[in-house]
Amino acid sequence: MSPFTPEQVKEWALLGPKLKGKPTTDEELQAAKVRKAKSTALLQEWHAQINDPEVWTMKKIEKELDRLVEEGEPETATASSGIVLEPPSGTRDFYPPEMRLRTWLFQKFRDSAAAFGFLEYDAPVLEQTALYERKAGEEIVSQMYAFQDPEEHRVTLRPEMTPSLARLVLQRTNLSTGECREALPLKWYSIPQCWRFETTQRGRKREHYQWNMDIVGVAHVHAELELLAAACHFFQSVQVGPDLVGIKINSRAVLESILAKHGITKSEDSSKEDLFAVTCVIIDKLDKIGDDAVTALLMEKGIPEASCREILQALQMESLEALANYVGADTPGLQDIQRLFALANDYGIAEYLVFDASVVRGLAYYTGIVWEAFDRRGELRAIMGGGRYDRLLELYGGPACSQLSCVGFGFGDCVIMELLQECQLIPSFLQENQVDYVVCAWDNEWYGAAAKIAAQLRTQLGAKVDLMPTPKKKVANSFKYADQKGAQRMVFVAPSEMEQNKVRIKDLRVKDAKTGEGVQIDCPLDQFDRIDEMIAEVARG
Repeated sequence: MSPFTPEQVKEWALLGPKLKGKPTTDEELQAAKVRKAKSTALLQEWHAQINDPEVWTMKKIEKELDRLVEEGEPETATASSGIVLEPPSGTRDFYPPEMRLRTWLFQKFRDSAAAFGFLEYDAPVLEQTALYERKAGEEIVSQMYAFQDPEEHRVTLRPEMTPSLARLVLQRTNLSTGECREALPLKWYSIPQCWRFETTQRGRKREHYQWNMDIVGVAHVHAELELLAAACHFFQSVQVGPDLVGIKINSRAVLESILAKHGITKSEDSSKEDLFAVTCVIIDKLDKIGDDAVTALLMEKGIPEASCREILQALQMESLEALANYVGADTPGLQDIQRLFALANDYGIAEYLVFDASVVRGLAYYTGIVWEAFDRRGELRAIMGGGRYDRLLELYGGPACSQLSCVGFGFGDCVIMELLQECQLIPSFLQENQVDYVVCAWDNEWYGAAAKIAAQLRTQLGAKVDLMPTPKKKVANSFKYADQKGAQRMVFVAPSEMEQNKVRIKDLRVKDAKTGEGVQIDCPLDQFDRIDEMIAEVARG
């Protein structure tokens, strides 16, 4: 089976066919160079993401993609009405089993956030497009599902949640003084659905859910520490230890010092391209496309090759000590990293943290410590990422809001779910339906009595009860229905037992010690609170 998605095949097809023979004109030569650069970047990116890179060499990937393009797009399921039955490319359907799994994951997110005193919030999935048009150099702007609504407002499906959070906070802020009317610090979290029109890959969809945790109003690394501890708490809650996942730590402030040595600085002129922001976006691709491709992209922006090589060399330093020797011990941001690692020991999360000077995060608004959680097996893309973004509220609300320091992370649902499934960490109970009782009426005449008993079980015991909608003529069919529902027990509402003000209850999971069959009892209608006790007594014999 091919490991490539239809979206990847389409992207490969958009490169156009290879030129046959040698270029005969300058135009053909330039077109060939452009196609070669783009195809090499795609091949390197997909090779880095593939499960079996030793088998799927770059040459084999190219050959397979050419074959798939030549064969054409696969057919999609289409109803007789002509409606395509598959969801839009890069989106997902959640059938009940998948929905149950998603609910479980989201509850783990919520439990971890609550354990650290965070409060949940939400915002519209539709936002003003201008909210995301911050600075040049960010790919997110070109990936938005943006359009004009019937009232001619420029709107977009939110590609990320942080600007929405900034908008909410600023609504609670006096913009002339920068004073927030909420008690600081704010510790808020959300689990929004986000949209980006980008190439669909393993662990990356065009829509996904993202656990966001943010702290507003703490200007030092205690905020980063708290967020990282919350993320580690989640990992521990799903049995993901530091042997399986690590969190790479770096600082954009340190990176700013490194780039400044080579004349790459932030631009305060919004009419000009921010070379610093553009460079961060390019360097963020380092793990995906490699040194040579990153160097080529940086050189296209006018950065000399020698500077490119020296920058990449600095980003590959393996220890804080080596980095300190290169940039200087008094470099802004360096002491923050050192203190964070020291505090991580006290908090008990140090085993998860790894210093990595190459982590930059692509978004321009990061200003301090940044981090990414990664799969130590090297098979999956980044699991989670975040950092400090102290200037975002100032950008939106004006200079007075510069005092509102912010730090946060985004944790997507796609990659962590792949990791949990691959490592067999999904709880077994999630693979089964969870219905406590299936109530079966003898026939339609007894359906009202069955409904009354189902309601009694729900209100008195708080049980999850499925009232079988159509009475079955054969008891075997009732058992089959209960089995399909994964029920714990069946309740038979039949004339003989009802004449004695009882119902017959059979436990489908607890066996009788003598017969080996499911325990069966006749329970009085006024003793439903003793069902567990009565079944346990029979099971003991």
